[in-house]
Amino acid sequence: METTNLFRLDGRIALVTGGSRGIGKMIAAGFIAQGAKVYISSRKPAACAEAAVELGPNCIALPQDVSTVAGCQALAAQIAALEPRLDILVNNAGAAWGAPFEAFPESGWDKVMDLNVKSPFFLTQALHDLLKASGRREQPAKVINITSIDGIRLNPQETYSYHASKSALIYLTRRMAARLVRDAINVTSIAPGAFASEMNRVARDHGDAVAKLIPARRIGVDEDMAGAAIYLASRAGDYVIGETITVDGGVAHANTGSGFSE
Repeated sequence: METTNLFRLDGRIALVTGGSRGIGKMIAAGFIAQGAKVYISSRKPAACAEAAVELGPNCIALPQDVSTVAGCQALAAQIAALEPRLDILVNNAGAAWGAPFEAFPESGWDKVMDLNVKSPFFLTQALHDLLKASGRREQPAKVINITSIDGIRLNPQETYSYHASKSALIYLTRRMAARLVRDAINVTSIAPGAFASEMNRVARDHGDAVAKLIPARRIGVDEDMAGAAIYLASRAGDYVIGETITVDGGVAHANTGSGFSE
């Protein structure tokens, strides 16, 4: 059995949405380090271009707002004009919204549900032909949805649409996996916990305090996220289908309930 290249991505073509910062950028950097050519997309062209320069010549910026179906289709058309296939799609672009129950606005519901649930589905749909062009039984194409441990367990914040959207995306991952496996496309998800990012400013700005509430006693770092994504994207993860992997230092599944491990 050949094991030396289990985690390599040489010659693979990937697209990471929300790839200019945070978790998306961590994943893009990990893929590039394993030999992949990575397109990153975000709605801010300058930030996207800056990140691509930082990540090196195997990273290409494709700015696009994927919060609408039209935006998803436009991004798919951009990729199709550049590549004959797509080996790996990471649906990472997302949004959060917090507000008290009594005042939670429709705009905060629709924005989050559209970007976190609707967009991953319709972007994957728009890229279906390119993913099928890559997928083979001996080397399936990969779709990795970035969900959240907030789709598995509650946090203390009143983030109603975010909780609902991430739970929905975890189950949508399973439904999409059941269909797309017929085309040699494996669909999985990663549910991150506390990683320092613009979306998770508490972990970014108060990492030491947050770490005390995590069984592993630290917040996540770039290698933790990159490692999980590389596993699912590479030969090592070829037999993983429909699964959600939590990457959270034990918060969702190894917590005593007090917020501290024994």
